[in-house]
Amino acid sequence: MKMNEFMNALQTHLASQQSNYPDNAQSILEMLFDAYNESSGFDNAAIKSDFEELYQLMNGKTLKEIDEIIYAVCTLCRDHEKAGFIEGIKIGMGLAKELNIS
Repeated sequence: MKMNEFMNALQTHLASQQSNYPDNAQSILEMLFDAYNESSGFDNAAIKSDFEELYQLMNGKTLKEIDEIIYAVCTLCRDHEKAGFIEGIKIGMGLAKELNIS
């Protein structure tokens, strides 16, 4: 079997298999992001300062209102960061392909 035939057969086989990613990930890239997210220290001084400012701006709101806002803000930030991380990996892979790096 030639290498191209093998690669096509492998891709066909993989496409026919249902993925079983942990932690509700939809792809290997999401799994990489989850691992990156768990290992990196996101609670640095700048982020803590920004959250403190956000809490000050919400002065006078009920705890429920604050929780709703914080949840929405954190979800937006997480989703935005995940999308950027995944696109960065894709760009890196494209660059490696262009440079023929294996």
